[in-house]
Amino acid sequence: MGVTLTETAARHIAVNLNKRGRGIGLRLGVRTSGCSGLAYKLEYADDVRPEDHRFESHGITVVVDPKSLPYLEGTELDFAREGLNEGFKFNNPNVKDACGCGESFNV
Repeated sequence: MGVTLTETAARHIAVNLNKRGRGIGLRLGVRTSGCSGLAYKLEYADDVRPEDHRFESHGITVVVDPKSLPYLEGTELDFAREGLNEGFKFNNPNVKDACGCGESFNV
């Protein structure tokens, strides 16, 4: 199943990788944080480590470390603009509860 991107998210990442001038894709993970326990972690991926899981979606590579994958399996990453706000949206089927501010979640 893995991790996928919407076409909108893939386009946004491709544009920013091009502006950045380097990188192989997006690294997605989770970290302990917030009132619900876990928070998403996003950064550009410049390499793939031997233990990493690698997924291709709409021409973009998504890299996930093995500790994060159980929390992210089946997640679709979208990018949305709503008025003056824009950002990534996580459609994660594993989430059981999220904090009111939307910064953290638990599974």
